[in-house]
Amino acid sequence: MGKSSKDKRDLYYRKAKEEGYRARSAYKLLQLNEEFHFLDSEHNLTKVVDLCAAPGSWSQVLSRKMFTESKEIDNKDKKLIAVDLQPMSPIDNVITLQADITHPKTLARILEIFGNEKADFVCSDGAPDVTGLHDLDEYVQQQLIMSALQLTTCILKPNGTFVAKIFRGRDIDMLYSQLGYLFDRVVCAKPRSSRGTSLEAFIVCLGYNPPSNWEPKLDINKSIEEFFSGCTMSQLSLSDDNEEKLPQWKDGQRDIAEFMSCGGLQSFDSDATYHYDDEILSNLKDKLSLDPVQSPTNPPYKKALELKRSGKLTRAV
Repeated sequence: MGKSSKDKRDLYYRKAKEEGYRARSAYKLLQLNEEFHFLDSEHNLTKVVDLCAAPGSWSQVLSRKMFTESKEIDNKDKKLIAVDLQPMSPIDNVITLQADITHPKTLARILEIFGNEKADFVCSDGAPDVTGLHDLDEYVQQQLIMSALQLTTCILKPNGTFVAKIFRGRDIDMLYSQLGYLFDRVVCAKPRSSRGTSLEAFIVCLGYNPPSNWEPKLDINKSIEEFFSGCTMSQLSLSDDNEEKLPQWKDGQRDIAEFMSCGGLQSFDSDATYHYDDEILSNLKDKLSLDPVQSPTNPPYKKALELKRSGKLTRAV
């Protein structure tokens, strides 16, 4: 999170800096929790996993809820793991893993840290680098969700909760239907801190309840369909000659998840521009622009900056 005039326009951007969060996305999780209360103390969360966690704003929220704001004196049994392919700067009470969520070794490492116990809560705020081609972006995002879901089914305990970012497209009801086979309740939620002009929303899956005769097993050599074979959510069947065959189409009722807005009317509007009045400006002379909470760990432009400083990077004439 950089230092620019954006401080004066996006209130969530500035508020994140003031309250020590690494990104404004922290308020999305906080507003989801205001509605669903999945992080509240009565749930007694002891094992939590944050997938696609970098830069770490959701991990910060989870750490504060589990440890800083906890009324419990003894937190030794609590474990919070943040997983991402990108390196992350350390966060208090968070175990960071730089790993691939699709690889079985990551699953083994998480279970090892948890002492072979299952997680109470799993979340994913991951998203691909968008291209602007909405159909492509929605497809890649859905594949990312399915990868996170594969790992989640292996580590989430019964009645656990799964929260993930989605892009609401025309085929999103298929994802709702698939998740409905694994969870008792599936809700699509839009926090006030998420811009209304964005297709972004969050799927909140409550009450993990997989089929009793299905045992998930993560294998890097298996496709998503093969992973979910034996589970009712598998949409394709294999014919005798091992060729994929779509089941006969039937005109049935579409699965539409509940849609809910989170954050309340008292929250800031993420699409609005806010300006300080003269009285506030006089009291905040040196506070209009704030330093980043955490500098980038390994930004893609790092090498370019090093080349430029050494005089090895010049503009083409």
